[in-house]
Amino acid sequence: MASENVAIAGGAIVSGDWHPAGSSRSVEARLVERDGEIVAVPAGGDKPLAGAGLSWVEISSRVGAIPRRVTFPDGSVFETWDNDGIDRYLAARGKGGAGIVHWLEQFKLRLIIIVLAAFLLGGAVYRWGVPALVEVAILTTPPIVPQLMAQGTLEALDQTTFSPTKLAEARRKEIADGFARIAAQSPRGAGAYNLNFRDGGLIGPNAFALPDGTLVITDQLVELAAGDTEMIVGVLAHEIGHVELEHSLRQFYRAAGMTGLIMLIAGDVGSSVEDVLVQGGGLLALSYSRSAEAEADRRSVELMAKAGYDPTAIARFFGLLEEKLGDKGDTNILSTHPGTPQRKKDIIDYSRIISGQSDPDLQ
Repeated sequence: MASENVAIAGGAIVSGDWHPAGSSRSVEARLVERDGEIVAVPAGGDKPLAGAGLSWVEISSRVGAIPRRVTFPDGSVFETWDNDGIDRYLAARGKGGAGIVHWLEQFKLRLIIIVLAAFLLGGAVYRWGVPALVEVAILTTPPIVPQLMAQGTLEALDQTTFSPTKLAEARRKEIADGFARIAAQSPRGAGAYNLNFRDGGLIGPNAFALPDGTLVITDQLVELAAGDTEMIVGVLAHEIGHVELEHSLRQFYRAAGMTGLIMLIAGDVGSSVEDVLVQGGGLLALSYSRSAEAEADRRSVELMAKAGYDPTAIARFFGLLEEKLGDKGDTNILSTHPGTPQRKKDIIDYSRIISGQSDPDLQ
């Protein structure tokens, strides 16, 4: 319908259709201004169908080409496709024109800028916000929280990946005795740690620590080490280092923060996807950064030396990975242990430092 816009009192504003309250019936009508009120009148007559002062009617915001709705106090609605006519009328009365949604829709460049700004904000939160919140969370975490985290993760692995250990009891006792000896050197004391044996299944040879001091070692790693119990103890000393330095707890919180960030950006992802994010984040928290791995390597050297073991024992483990599994690159077959050759060298160098030996390469 053609617009009949005028800017004087008593004139027509726009043409459209009027709908009685609670009815689907429509009447072709005009929207006019009379005596300071907005009035809907039939297209071929002047008898008011509905009317009220501008402050008493509700005019919908402009969104693209969607029809505008003028809702009167009695519940009746006047609907028009003439968005420009409504905007001009509102602007003439000092009420503004198109809404923010229409403004954004009209300028796609602005939408692109807003989307980019959202991603930059998300990146800033990931880079600085999440780490800061993680450190605050660690300082305020009660002991029960790491225990619940560890319990949930171990239960998930037992249900999906692990099976009961097949190691002989004598072999398990030998490793447990060495573990107790090394754990006693930790400031937390031997009672703060709990060693668990599992058949690793698809995970294969591995060992990891959970935030509360729960450690897990797989049968496959013990088999890979053959009879070298001292080497296994060195690996477990490395995992104790992760607990002491709170790497596990830090990674748990980081994973939780990333899960929350994804949900914030993606909105309602559904319960199934949410479960994957939460549970996957917990398992992902078992991997560490290179710096965290290097710190745990050095802690293994220190603990082994204090307990009277060979401080370079864990270096033999990395040498075994190179020999048996062909791991000679910058990334390790075990996803939680990157850079095997370099780490092996760093462990030997650090062992020389704490023992007061000079580096033969420098002589």
